[in-house]
Amino acid sequence: MDTLYLSHFNWPMTPLWLAATDDSLVSLFFGRNASFSDFQNIFSSYTLRERDNGVLHMTKLQLEEYFQGRRVEFNLTVNFLSGTPFQQSVWRAVERIPYGTVKTYGQIAAELGNPRAMRAVGAANGANPVPIVIPCHRVVQSNGKLGGYGGGLDIKDALLRMEDVLF
Repeated sequence: MDTLYLSHFNWPMTPLWLAATDDSLVSLFFGRNASFSDFQNIFSSYTLRERDNGVLHMTKLQLEEYFQGRRVEFNLTVNFLSGTPFQQSVWRAVERIPYGTVKTYGQIAAELGNPRAMRAVGAANGANPVPIVIPCHRVVQSNGKLGGYGGGLDIKDALLRMEDVLF
């Protein structure tokens, strides 16, 4: 059985629950959506250690720098423990959206070779296991509206405003 290290990061909008293996970040979860115990239950098939390891320490450092406006991209290894090949291709495409810019669900679908797959891109984006690090908040509707966000639209709006993207 694999070991996962679990920890949290205190962000004023909501706690962030973090999970990592020895060498990669596997989950970032908005604490406003569930308790830490609920978060632990998601990974019940793993041996869990409630403490930081090197990956979690680096994740917290980079999150702190990001929230202070001193980091525009994350330099972390992310490992997807779940997700279909299509979902993972969406997450990798979203990962490449530069700080301070947005793309539409349709633009991501077109990049992946299926311009009509906007809804599938939206569903995959909503299943992103590592929001903020994989910046799904940078994906918006073609009509200029925010669209959905797993952490809540207030968080999506705050992240975009922090990056000087105003809606």
